[in-house]
Amino acid sequence: MLTTNIKKVVLASSLLAIAGSASAGYEIKINDTDTITFGGYIKVDARYVDGDVGYRDFWIGTGAALEESASQFRINANETRFNTKYVSGDLMGFIEMDFYGGGGNQVISNSSNPRLRHAFIKYKGLTAGQTWSTFMNTSALPETADFAGATVGIVFNRQGQLRYDMGNFQVSIENPESYGGDASNDDLPDVVARYNWKGDWGSVSFSALGRSLNTTSGKSETAFGGSIAGRIKTFGKDDFRFQYHAGEVGRYVSIAAATDLVGDEVEETTAYLAAYRHFWTDTLRSSIVYGNVTTEIGDVDRTQWSVNLFQNLTPKLAIGFEVGNFEMADQDVDSNYGQLSLKYAL
Repeated sequence: MLTTNIKKVVLASSLLAIAGSASAGYEIKINDTDTITFGGYIKVDARYVDGDVGYRDFWIGTGAALEESASQFRINANETRFNTKYVSGDLMGFIEMDFYGGGGNQVISNSSNPRLRHAFIKYKGLTAGQTWSTFMNTSALPETADFAGATVGIVFNRQGQLRYDMGNFQVSIENPESYGGDASNDDLPDVVARYNWKGDWGSVSFSALGRSLNTTSGKSETAFGGSIAGRIKTFGKDDFRFQYHAGEVGRYVSIAAATDLVGDEVEETTAYLAAYRHFWTDTLRSSIVYGNVTTEIGDVDRTQWSVNLFQNLTPKLAIGFEVGNFEMADQDVDSNYGQLSLKYAL
C-alpha cells in the first residue's frame, strides 16, 4: 500500500511539473510495462496572402473567389498541438488535440477552442477509434510551413475506424459519408485495403477504397478508387515524396475540392503531389512542392506550389520561411502567399 501511494505521489508530481513546463516531450515510466508519454509541438505562424482567393490560415482544396484582389496579414498559433500516449504492455491509447476548433475573435482575445484530432486504442494488430484513414500515407507528406502543404494533391482524412494490421497488409472499415448526397442513409462502412512496401530505399504504399454512396434522390451507388504514395531516399539525407490518387475517391482527397456525388452521379477525381527535400547542411533544408486536383463532372481544377527553407536553431526549435501560390483555375483566380513559422517540438 505504501509503495503504491509513493508511486501515485511521484506520478502526480511529475504531471504537475510537466503541466507547468514550456517543454513537455517526456516519458514517465510507471512500472516495467506501463508508460505515459507527453508530446506535440508549439507552432507560431506569420502569414501574408495577396490575390483574388480569400485569406485562409492554411490552404485547403477550395477557397473564396474575390471580385477584387485583397491582401491580408495575420499571426496565429492555432496549429499548436498536444498529445498523450498511454502504454500498458501490448495495449496502447493515444489522444491528441489542436486549436482549430473555432471561437474567439481578433478584436480582443484571439481565443481558439481545442479540437479533437486523434483518439484511438491499439491492441496487438487491432486499431479502434479516430485517426488517419488507412487510405492515407502520412510518410508521403512534405515538410512545409503551410499546414500539410499542397493539400490539393494529398489524401487527408481522419475518421472513426476499425483496422487490423497483418504484417505489411492493412484492412479497415471506416466511417461512411456521402459528401454531396444523402448522408442520413449511409448504412455501410467504407472499406480500405493497403499494402506497405519498405526497404533501405524508402517506402511505398498501395491502397484501394470501396464505398456505398447514397444520392439525394434515394439511389445507392458504389464507388472505387486507388492510391499510390511514398517517400524515396535519393542523395545523402534528401528524399522525394509523392502521391497519386485516382477514381471515385471524392472526400478522401484534396480537402473539399471534390464531392463524392454530383447530383446522382459519382464524381471521378485525379489528384497528385510531388515534393523534393534537399539538405544544404545537417540542419538547413528546403522543399519544393507541387500538387494538383481535377474532377470530371464538377470540372474542378486546383493547384498549389511552394518553396521553403527551414533551419534548426536547436534540436527542438526550427524556423522556416515559405513562398507559394494557390490557384483555382476553374474560377480563374489565385493568390500568392508568404509564411514565416517557428516550431518548438516538445
